[in-house]
Amino acid sequence: MTSCTTANLQLISVPPQTPAGILTQVRKTDAGEVLVAGWSRISDTTQHVTVGWPTAHEFYAEDGRYRPLLFVESLRQGLALLSHSVHEVPLGHRLGWEAVDLSVNPEALHVTSEPVTVTLLVTHQSVRRRRLGSAHFASRIEARHSGLQLGTAEVHYTTHPPALYDRLRGRYANAREAFALAAPPTPPVPPSLVGRTRARDVVLSPTGSALGWQLRVDTGHRVLFDHPHDHIPGMVLLEAADQAAQAATGRPVTAVGFDTTFVRYVEFDRPCLVTAEPEAPDGLGRARTRVEITQDGRRVFTSTVTTLPR
Repeated sequence: MTSCTTANLQLISVPPQTPAGILTQVRKTDAGEVLVAGWSRISDTTQHVTVGWPTAHEFYAEDGRYRPLLFVESLRQGLALLSHSVHEVPLGHRLGWEAVDLSVNPEALHVTSEPVTVTLLVTHQSVRRRRLGSAHFASRIEARHSGLQLGTAEVHYTTHPPALYDRLRGRYANAREAFALAAPPTPPVPPSLVGRTRARDVVLSPTGSALGWQLRVDTGHRVLFDHPHDHIPGMVLLEAADQAAQAATGRPVTAVGFDTTFVRYVEFDRPCLVTAEPEAPDGLGRARTRVEITQDGRRVFTSTVTTLPR
């Protein structure tokens, strides 16, 4: 796919957005977790989104490196903002990712002494409005900071109006009621096994199998669960894929790619099994691990995680 630059494109100014407005549009309640600073229009299909990465973060930065999922959270917030600001999706509509295929440059993940300004170049290749008010989006994102290519991604996501979403979710439609169904978090595996330093950040629990774990859901985690959800968020599932790949590889690695499909909504009231199938690394140490999450015996999530030695 051709790369898009702004060398010969005219930026069109847009009205500045208030912090409160961005907070609402990126679906966060803690202003300290908002990464998006603003956006500008290049064309009807392409926009720049400006994102700020802090010099420290309790969940997305450890041992002098940003974690790859900080890039994913940046994408999530940026696409949510553009869906409302550019594509006129009402704030009451519900957004959900269907698939994401991304790669990240590990050299761009080093924490520096100053905050990092990331630029996302977002092109919506397809916008399909559906009957009853839903819409499907296919987007391509290129990210850079400090002269480095940070990563690329293709994201497919859908928005649903409240009435249709409530029908889809049935008895789980009320977020506060569904959120309250979550059981207390199960014991974590050792943090070092999954590339973490704090037990509270571990999302896998032991099952007795070397390549199988129970998904550990701690709704008190203030980053992963910023507010009540009607289903387990995709960022939790991606974190589980990252940690499962770390555990399956058996050595310190950095995830540099996620090819992911969100198959079904994942509910709070039933346990989930996370399994990993690692492949042998190539001559450079690059390895692929297929991670699958099942609930009630049905596949709900799959991701092929590519890793490099850390």
